[in-house]
Amino acid sequence: QVHLVESGGGLVQAGGSLSLSCASSRSIDGIIAMGWYRQAPGKERELVATLTRGGNRNYGDSMKGRFTISTGLLRNTVSLQMNSLKPEDTAVYYCNARGYIGTVQYDDWGQGTQVTVSS
Repeated sequence: QVHLVESGGGLVQAGGSLSLSCASSRSIDGIIAMGWYRQAPGKERELVATLTRGGNRNYGDSMKGRFTISTGLLRNTVSLQMNSLKPEDTAVYYCNARGYIGTVQYDDWGQGTQVTVSS
């Protein structure tokens, strides 16, 4: 069952901007955090940015100052604004949502969306 729907991404030149959005079908009350991770060919998946229910933001080191994560009005959506993109930002970006249904924890992943930055 698909719980996360991603949109955005695509091809952009270095220095340009892109935005990603992700919507969860889970109950808002159970969501603990949402965020983005990425995986480039031949590399491990890495943190891009996360946003907790309490409003705490965490960014990967190479994204600080360039990327901004925010939540939507319904708080079960998350967006990622990516500015000053570099070729090394090229990767598949995955949305993630963590939370609880009752006492059962879930850890959902989106299908991934490609971001390609040309030099």
